[in-house]
Amino acid sequence: MRWEQQVLDAQDDAALPGLGRRRGVLRTVSPREMPGVRFHEVVARSALNAVPAASRMPFRWTVNPYRGCAHACVYCLDGETPILMADLSTRRLADIAVGDRIVGTVMRGRYRRWTETAVLAHWQTTKPAVGVTLADGTTLQASPDHRFLTHRGWKHVLGSGSGSGRRPHLTTNDVLVGFGHGVPSAARRVVAIQPLGVDLPMFDITTGTGDFVADGVISHNCYARGSHSWLELDSGEGFDREIVVKVNVAEVLAREVARPSWRREHVALGTNTDPYQRAEGRYALMPGIVRALAGSGTPLSILTKGTLLRRDLPLLASAAREVPLGLGVSLAIHDEALHAALEPGTPSPRARLALVRAIRDAGLPCGVMLAPVLPWLTDSTDHLERALDALEDAGATGVMVLPLHLRPGAREWFFAWLARERPGLVGRYQALYARGANAAPSYRRALAARVAPLLQRHGFAGGEPGIRDPDDREFPAGSLPAGPGVRPSD
Repeated sequence: MRWEQQVLDAQDDAALPGLGRRRGVLRTVSPREMPGVRFHEVVARSALNAVPAASRMPFRWTVNPYRGCAHACVYCLDGETPILMADLSTRRLADIAVGDRIVGTVMRGRYRRWTETAVLAHWQTTKPAVGVTLADGTTLQASPDHRFLTHRGWKHVLGSGSGSGRRPHLTTNDVLVGFGHGVPSAARRVVAIQPLGVDLPMFDITTGTGDFVADGVISHNCYARGSHSWLELDSGEGFDREIVVKVNVAEVLAREVARPSWRREHVALGTNTDPYQRAEGRYALMPGIVRALAGSGTPLSILTKGTLLRRDLPLLASAAREVPLGLGVSLAIHDEALHAALEPGTPSPRARLALVRAIRDAGLPCGVMLAPVLPWLTDSTDHLERALDALEDAGATGVMVLPLHLRPGAREWFFAWLARERPGLVGRYQALYARGANAAPSYRRALAARVAPLLQRHGFAGGEPGIRDPDDREFPAGSLPAGPGVRPSD
């Protein structure tokens, strides 16, 4: 992303670190109705994003009016963790404030040296807790993705992935680098690493050196916050509580699709971040985006789990008379209690079913991603039958079923939840996902065989839906537009 040359008000201390030095940010807003969330309003120079040529997606262009992701705030510590201040006193991490002077480190040649640094940002989230016990009796409580400096380099608290995707993580052979509370460094040896089975309030800070001293050991900042502060976000990076809002995206898009060179190819929304997330209720960017695309003759599709889409149904119905249009709804769990535990803060299954019905009542197509299917939790024939019954009754034009996909980051969170809520399934899941993010092929084949006749019975037949991967090129009927400018999906 690149932003127009606007300058943040220097008085706005709430901005992310670096934003005041970068150009393109208008202001930072902390809405009262969304505690802990901040919107960083920016002026964008471009709206259309090109999909990489090697992608398997059935479209070449996307628009993302918001940038924000759930990966960043997992790099956190318990609020009681003592932080070493510049005057060599300590203060609780929860009590640290922007502007505080603390101890960090810098590399000088081959050696790491202590130095004074400033706290540039401080934030809180809630994450699964892991206890790291050291030989001197110190116990650190951190999230699975937090990193500490060891005698062998930076390591995450817990590992994830396999093969080339496997990341360095702590073991009982590691020694943490730090002050050591006046005892020999060997006493900082790790002796135990134990998920605590609970979610706890967690805090993290950003400093000028990128690290800080937590309970005597060197702790890493969240790596993604730096990229967010410089407003250059790769797909999948960002913050679930630091939302970048492209306030002029509709105007920029209108200029781009009016160019003689624009070929009116299918543009997809919702492929990276949900365009109908809660921020849309405040900024209302989608109506302008829809008008720009439809007015230029550009086919479009929207994938969302946000029921705010109902607000724009009259506009979408009007747009569908001008250009091919597809609408998709993601429905992860057809179980209210399980949804409350796994997807808090998102619209309930009942609300999303009502959204499907409203879309169909407006005369528009609506494909549904029934995903992810959770092995031994939501994959029974009875559970799938009830979900498909409800989707057929709501009028869904197509359904695709996807098994659970556990990328790094989501993997740790899900296994912590599983250990707390369904401990008897932990071993089975570890075996099922032993080779990476996808479930074992044998499971996917079995799920496909179970799902195929159910889809056929409910009028959603097609393909082998149970073995689709999350980045597969196929989408359920109705979720993609059909006609000129649409890239074929086969």
